[in-house]
Amino acid sequence: MLTVIDKPALPSRRREAHKGDFGRVLIIAGSVGYTGAPSFASRAAVRSGAGLVFLGVPQEIYGIEAVKNDEAMVFPLPGESGRLSAGALSEILARLGRCDSCLIGPGLGLGDTLYNIVYSVIEACRVPLIIDADGITAVSKRIELLSGAKCPIALTPHEGEFLRLGGDLSKGREYAARSFAEEHGVTLVLKGSGTVVAFPDGSAFINPTGNPGMAKGGSGDVLAGMAAALVPQLGFSEGIKAAVYYHGLAGDIAAEKYGQYAMTPSDTIACLGEVLR
Repeated sequence: MLTVIDKPALPSRRREAHKGDFGRVLIIAGSVGYTGAPSFASRAAVRSGAGLVFLGVPQEIYGIEAVKNDEAMVFPLPGESGRLSAGALSEILARLGRCDSCLIGPGLGLGDTLYNIVYSVIEACRVPLIIDADGITAVSKRIELLSGAKCPIALTPHEGEFLRLGGDLSKGREYAARSFAEEHGVTLVLKGSGTVVAFPDGSAFINPTGNPGMAKGGSGDVLAGMAAALVPQLGFSEGIKAAVYYHGLAGDIAAEKYGQYAMTPSDTIACLGEVLR
């Protein structure tokens, strides 16, 4: 039986705290034509309390992302044809070693070069890793990498991406998420109405927040950025559950303010302040 996620508690911050106490988040995302995804993720991470957010994007879209993001520290990575090139990997891995969590995948694009970057990050990572969007497509082609990972991993697929991973929904979302998480030793956030969060130990939770107005491109990027920010602050499992719960709750407040038709992912991010306060 699934447990409903309770409203997570956020710890009080010490008066003498500094930005390094609240997590250094590395986000690897974006490509030409997909400049919204990295911005949604990084803005959500900042709004979720991360101390430092580093956003690595292909050099071709660096100027766009730098203008969109004042609080996150955007940096250019070597690119080719608007996407990351193989030359980006060394800097990604160097920065990964100095961060407390990593998100890879939003708007990244498809292709062997990008897939190999994702695989190398999985193999090298020793901090919590969130894999979303195009990163999930990469994983679907080498699913065996998950069980050999040396870090806790959370995958955040919608149902189509879950099927691409080899998941089976024939026995229901809850059973599917739990079975996948146990088999591959990862945390699975199966997005949709009543998002299911399943952990490798067999425990699973259903989220009571959220609404159909969030069924818009960019909402998943917001959730992924929140997860990357909250995991260093709350611990892995509690951070993932908190991200899912508060993402939906912020979406509910946005729906009350603007209506389900008109609300946007940016509205959800803006409502995080009210939710987390």
